[in-house]
Amino acid sequence: MSADAVRFVSGTLPGTRIVVRHRIEGGFTDAVGYLRSVDDASCVVETRRGLVTILLADIALAKNVPPPPPRRAPRAGTE
Repeated sequence: MSADAVRFVSGTLPGTRIVVRHRIEGGFTDAVGYLRSVDDASCVVETRRGLVTILLADIALAKNVPPPPPRRAPRAGTE
């Protein structure tokens, strides 16, 4: 656990877009999305794949990230 990263997540307002690197079995993974909630034991990040609950004890790194780029318009059909 990184105390600085946990402090960052705990002090971040819900709705802020963040990335959280956390331990999983066999290594680490990142959750990129919007912070939805934080309590004394865990935080919830809403990613493109859904809600991810992360134990604060498993957090290695965390920081703000910019908003995602706008989605591209679909390509016109080719003939």
